[in-house]
Amino acid sequence: MSSRVDNPSYAQETLEFVTIAAEYCALLEQSEERTATEFVGTLLKLLPLIYMKVQLLPEAETEGTFVPDGQVTEDDYDYVRSGAYRLLHRHDEYEMLVWDEDMQTEESRWCSVSEGLADVYQALRNFVAVYQQRLEPCMPDALWQLRDSFELYWGRTLLDTLRQLHRIRYGINADDNEENS
Repeated sequence: MSSRVDNPSYAQETLEFVTIAAEYCALLEQSEERTATEFVGTLLKLLPLIYMKVQLLPEAETEGTFVPDGQVTEDDYDYVRSGAYRLLHRHDEYEMLVWDEDMQTEESRWCSVSEGLADVYQALRNFVAVYQQRLEPCMPDALWQLRDSFELYWGRTLLDTLRQLHRIRYGINADDNEENS
């Protein structure tokens, strides 16, 4: 019988990630308590940490245990997205060049910081909910699912959003300095 220390669900790296992911979720859920500058500044600290920490998570095998369907409802998603949009509205949309491997072409598309943040939120909130509800039989599958979806989807979304937040952060300061002149 393995101990909790040998169990990837309770590895130090996993528990640290749960803490950071919960902090990110709380930030988005309580965005109305922040200014745009505070919000962006905190995200610029949390998102790189999340990216690094997810890569340190231990390997977990899916055991086929039922992982509760998304804990994030459409209303939850819209709430965090609209909260982020409220703070970033004039900086929310940005144009991104995307390389299409199949067509061997580069195309431009419009993206939204608030949607990117909400997409990352959805993945993290679903994962954190399993730990908050102490659903031990589901934890290995939740860990596997988080890593898998990171590799396939939300890792890239996090990086694209982080790049735009960097532009926003230094753009907000430039705008503030211009307005104060």
